[in-house]
Amino acid sequence: HVQLVESGGGTVQAGGSLRLSCLASGFTVSTGYMAWFRQAPGKEREGVAAIGGDGSTVYADSVKGRFTIAKGNGKNTLHLQMNSLKAEDTAIYYCAAVRSLMGRQPLSHLSYDYWGQGTQVTVS
Repeated sequence: HVQLVESGGGTVQAGGSLRLSCLASGFTVSTGYMAWFRQAPGKEREGVAAIGGDGSTVYADSVKGRFTIAKGNGKNTLHLQMNSLKAEDTAIYYCAAVRSLMGRQPLSHLSYDYWGQGTQVTVS
């Protein structure tokens, strides 16, 4: 049984930083493909960043240079460091995982099999 649990959300002023974490059980973070998605009220879920088993990363244009996705060293966790936050970054952030991407798009929600419950990020 795969379980993903996000933490680290909260409220921050524009220009500030937050670090999100996703603790996985029943899934090996180091070898799987994982991603962060977000969904704002009235908008579709969008891919923010993804990371492969080889450490390769993909970012949405809207967060390039501000967000960094990384896998926890020695721990079965995924992180998202968010800097220079803007009001438009306000959303519920979700952790997602799949054992093999198999050629699917890394920032498409259709590519992932497992999801966390989400954590709220509010930028004022």
